[in-house]
Amino acid sequence: MTAVPEKRRPTATLDRRGAHGKNVLSDRREESPATRWNWQRAYVRWLFWTDAAIVVLAVVLAHVVRFGQDSLFTMDTAHALNYSLVSLALAAVWIGFLAAFRTRSRRVIGSGYDEYQRVIASTLRLFGLVAIVALVFRMELARGYLAIALPAGLMTLLVSRWLWRKLISRKRRAGKFSTPVLVVGGAQAVRHMAQTFERKKTDGYQVVGVCVPRYSGIAGEDIDVGNRRIPIYGDESSVVEALRISGADTVAVTATETLGHEGIQDLVWKLEPLDADLVVATGVVDVAGPRLEMRPVAGLPLIHVEKPRYHGAKRSGKRLFDLAFSFAALTVLTPVFALVALAIRLDDKGPVFYRAERIGLDGKPFGMVKFRSMVTDADTQVDTLLAQNEGAGLLFKMREDPRVTRVGRILRRFSIDELPQFINVVRGEMSVVGPRPPLRREVEGYDGRVRRRLLVRPGLTGLWQVSGRSDLSWDEAVRLDLSYVENWSMVSDVLIIGKTVKAVLVSEGAY
Repeated sequence: MTAVPEKRRPTATLDRRGAHGKNVLSDRREESPATRWNWQRAYVRWLFWTDAAIVVLAVVLAHVVRFGQDSLFTMDTAHALNYSLVSLALAAVWIGFLAAFRTRSRRVIGSGYDEYQRVIASTLRLFGLVAIVALVFRMELARGYLAIALPAGLMTLLVSRWLWRKLISRKRRAGKFSTPVLVVGGAQAVRHMAQTFERKKTDGYQVVGVCVPRYSGIAGEDIDVGNRRIPIYGDESSVVEALRISGADTVAVTATETLGHEGIQDLVWKLEPLDADLVVATGVVDVAGPRLEMRPVAGLPLIHVEKPRYHGAKRSGKRLFDLAFSFAALTVLTPVFALVALAIRLDDKGPVFYRAERIGLDGKPFGMVKFRSMVTDADTQVDTLLAQNEGAGLLFKMREDPRVTRVGRILRRFSIDELPQFINVVRGEMSVVGPRPPLRREVEGYDGRVRRRLLVRPGLTGLWQVSGRSDLSWDEAVRLDLSYVENWSMVSDVLIIGKTVKAVLVSEGAY
């Protein structure tokens, strides 16, 4: 920490300058809380009109396809009148369900998984309710009508939310539409939170200041986080003034054990008249939302963390998905396999496939199949190249590996060499999505924590694949794999597959 020339205590005249008098934050004194929420209100309005237009169009499409264009506004027959009213009611109730499930809440807009999940849940429950009402009241609703409206509306809603999310992500990467956060905690907690937010800029959070409980230093000192300096505004009693000066919209409390329940309650009361959010960091990291459940016990809000599940129906469902997806992929990719095999044979007349030992589920070895992208004696050259290793941790990687063939460079750039691993998936040795398949020498270097990677089948793709692949550090690769092992779900698998396609097309982190 570096003291500034003006040694002032946290008062109404707190200095906003960091070390050497450098202005750390932009001046937000004149910006009212209402102004800071303007972009979110405008965004929610646009979402509403987009959702409403999609729902109406989906219902109109289903009506026209099933009953014809002339029946849409025709009131001559009871049949046409009934379905015109049904379409009107369905559109109105659908829009209402999207609002009731808070699909446009400012806490989830642009967040991805949570937002998509709420859209899916609201739509499916609506159509479940329609089915129940039709059954109870013996209404003869045309199945084709609902079969068109549901998938057309749901898929278009999800695509729309995805496009809006891309717009927000682009704005946030440019430094706009972000949520400035004031952290109440120590230097270590601030660094961790700031670095985490920096890795995920598209989430739109940025630490702009800190209040350290029981702080006895000089207000205006700062904490170095990478190439940024985050100013300290005093102790927990300085939060309200720090909010005004820093322009933060959110207070994040990490020092819960220091503040105690009374200190947190006092902070809640202080923030009550302000337009600022309060969030409390639990200290539980890399645990997905579905595994967390708030349960009030004896007046205390306790967070119950569900155990990860690796067996039973959940694993069986994943296996069925793997088989269906792999058989479909192998069928579609057969012409690609033939062309790649021909190119490899013409390049150096060596074998088409390369079988490499990897360690799979529960530590059992298996032969992973790949298209050969290196010279035939590549394994024997590893020891001579170890000094040039550019990989992180236990990984061996080289950006300009001399063993890679001409065809192999193209295969690796677009990850085509990995496609035969669908055969391993069919055999039950791998999964479509999972942790990176490790080498035996890597597993021998695992500690007890990292060995949790072996609790699920390794994947053809995974969080490591969509987060930078070879560009990741060892610690980050391990963290992502363990996060997947602890929290995997079918929904997350589908999202990862979609992100993998994008990562492959742009050759992100591939060499």
